Amino acid sequence: MALHRVDAAPETVHWGYFDAGLPPVLTVESGDTVTLSTVSGGPDMMPANGLSIPPALSAIHAAMTPKLPGHICTGPVAVRGARPGAVLEVRIKEIELHYDWGFTYSAPQRGALPDDFEAFHVMHLPLDRERNVGRLPWGLEIELKPFFGVMAVAPPPSWGALSTLPPRRNGGNLDNKELVAGTTLYLPIHAEGALFSVGDGHGVQGDGEVCVTAIETGLIGTFELVVRDDMSLVWPMAETPTHVITMAFDPTLDACVTTALRLMLDLIEARTGLTRQEAYALCSLAADLRITQVVNGNKGVHVMLEKRMLRGRD
Repeated sequence: MALHRVDAAPETVHWGYFDAGLPPVLTVESGDTVTLSTVSGGPDMMPANGLSIPPALSAIHAAMTPKLPGHICTGPVAVRGARPGAVLEVRIKEIELHYDWGFTYSAPQRGALPDDFEAFHVMHLPLDRERNVGRLPWGLEIELKPFFGVMAVAPPPSWGALSTLPPRRNGGNLDNKELVAGTTLYLPIHAEGALFSVGDGHGVQGDGEVCVTAIETGLIGTFELVVRDDMSLVWPMAETPTHVITMAFDPTLDACVTTALRLMLDLIEARTGLTRQEAYALCSLAADLRITQVVNGNKGVHVMLEKRMLRGRD
């Protein structure tokens, strides 16, 4: 299978939105591998303390403004043969830092505590690639676990242009820290070619992403893109080497919980032959419901179950 690379530049990114009408920057065959570099942050988030701004990011700032509030995404990449109703299997092969700093900010009327803080606050954090740590202003070092906050296919054409901020059924701002290298993400396809994009690189993030941001930074990701005509999904799902993960997004966490849990029951029934009530009991004993994020309009919940639990009757 062929190998491809697309680097972030004014000609290869879209800023703030998804749209099925976006022309692809690259078209590949199912099974091909694509390396995509990304950048993150608007001009107001650039450091002034000696950290170097990547030329690609400066060029994007000079040439573009966001069409809607949201992220700078590299892509989209079209996959031949991808049709609405199928699934795009995104095998995350590798994720590495693109540059040596990131930022974290909070602001009034943002985040999980919108009324608690009256001032804008930003931290620019050096990132040490060799030691795989980020350094906080008070000296604490935190281990990096990089992943892309945004991985998406295009929304249905009838939805038009949509901000990248809320996660939806086409993926987008998932902010799921489990989606590291070695994990596979499955996205329901809504438009011809699937039109895969990535952005919102995170150096590390806690579940919830409570102040609105992780360590926001540029990443380079390598993905194997496979069209799955034998699958059908309504919501994104994922598999790590050890777990299956179902996900749901909604303005209320209650709705996220019920949808993500029902999706896990569906998965258990399909893979084990257990009854739905047996699957429900198994989830109560062995599944973990986690808050993905609570700060992006649509909140997120993901349910994790160890794959070794997916066995039927002997």
